[in-house]
Amino acid sequence: MIGRLAGRLEYRAADHVLIDVRGVGYMVFVSDRTMAALPGVGEAVALYTDLLVREDLLQLFGFTSLVEKEWHRLLMGVQGIGAKASIAILGALGPDGVSRAIALGDWAAVASAKGVGPKTAKKVILELKDKAPAVMAMGAAAPIGGSAATGAGEDEPVIETVAPRTAPAADGAAQSEALSALTNLGYGPSEAASAVAQALGDDPGAETGALIKAALKLLAPKG
Repeated sequence: MIGRLAGRLEYRAADHVLIDVRGVGYMVFVSDRTMAALPGVGEAVALYTDLLVREDLLQLFGFTSLVEKEWHRLLMGVQGIGAKASIAILGALGPDGVSRAIALGDWAAVASAKGVGPKTAKKVILELKDKAPAVMAMGAAAPIGGSAATGAGEDEPVIETVAPRTAPAADGAAQSEALSALTNLGYGPSEAASAVAQALGDDPGAETGALIKAALKLLAPKG
């Protein structure tokens, strides 16, 4: 299973790129959002990948974060959602947007993706809402990136790690910490995820303390 590629961007097409890794070119399909985050042709690039295996087809899909990759895997598990629809949803909303839409039960946001109708969007919400807390908690995970490139030889450097142009949302760590704090206070994972998602929607730049406070207000009994 190919889970990650690091190399040099050889070319871009409408829905995929070619990444050269030690002279081997890998065709990787990506969302519009991921495409916009990639560097220019000839530059170093790294992507998490998921390999789709069918009887007559092998396709690689690329993602800039583990959260995006995990949502792709989960979306593909919903009947009626294929790779094309999953990539369309991630392209329209981004991984954090998918987390918030599913946690809040916002099927209309999911249906805004090209080729996804209301019936399928509602099925996505129904089947994945309980998965949202765990995926949202992955938001604090490190992005692809890190140390400088290393080489197997003087004439052929092999790029091991490289940061994409856009990192995961800054609220990732705060989101994860707020979820942890709320579940420690006894709130269920789903209701905690919904409250955090709503609070982030109201204030996308909220730090952990402010996020917890806003989520607690939303969870407080009404009346």
